[in-house]
Amino acid sequence: MVKWRGRRESRNVEDRRGAGRAAGGAGIGLMLVRFIIGRFGIRGLVVVGVVGIGLYLAGANPVALLQGQPASPQAAAPVNDETSQFVRVILAETEDVWSEQFRLAGGDYPEPKLVMFSGSVNSACGYASSAAGPFYCPSDKQLYLDAAFFAELAQRFGAPGDFAAAYVIAHEVGHHIQTVTGTSNQVRSAQQRASGKGEANELQVRMELQADCYSGVWAHHADRTSGLLDEGDIEEGLRAAEAIGDDTLQRNAGQRVTPESFTHGTSAQRQTWFVKGYRSGDVGSCDTFSAQRL
Repeated sequence: MVKWRGRRESRNVEDRRGAGRAAGGAGIGLMLVRFIIGRFGIRGLVVVGVVGIGLYLAGANPVALLQGQPASPQAAAPVNDETSQFVRVILAETEDVWSEQFRLAGGDYPEPKLVMFSGSVNSACGYASSAAGPFYCPSDKQLYLDAAFFAELAQRFGAPGDFAAAYVIAHEVGHHIQTVTGTSNQVRSAQQRASGKGEANELQVRMELQADCYSGVWAHHADRTSGLLDEGDIEEGLRAAEAIGDDTLQRNAGQRVTPESFTHGTSAQRQTWFVKGYRSGDVGSCDTFSAQRL
């Protein structure tokens, strides 16, 4: 189990959990106002307002009542629950490792922000639902994570454990590394020049496998410099890499395995490149684009 408790927490985490629900409630509330005015006129709205004030003073939630929800106050999304603490610590650990790696290379590490959300989120890369899974948006250089994915990773994909979750965060941070070093732009340009979707997908696979390798590099240094990892953690990471390989996902979905459609790599490839980064601790070992065999 990752030894994360009591460690420094990153200040670069924005918790938007519950924001989507609040926004939806506001929209429904506005529709109700328009309905009341159209049906009963301004007098009807005044009556509803007076009743609403009475409910509010009594400690109830009048908007929730109008929406058919319980009138009792609803608890806000926790801002310092265990999940948030874990995410903040893991992000802080990536900050420590990559700041040192950039320093050794003669540069400064621009720390990314991680946005926690529930259900759906808007980013500079557009709207996304939790079904899309964790992602990194190069346009705003931010990571986006529905923490419910951790439970899905354990229950649906059969990859439980703290380090499985940490691996996911470290992988998305790997995409941030690719963005700030220019790799991401180079790959996008190459994909636009690609002769077909298969070639573009292969470039995407190489980029994803490099992010896996970068997560292994992070694990190497986090283990040796801060003692973050415990026995069995790497195995948890390997199970996670196996569970979300393209071939495994297609097979488990009852689909035919089609390598030309892969965008992240096979389970074996994801494991291989994670291990390569973990064993070497060297960013230079993560050159998936020059590799003859993935």
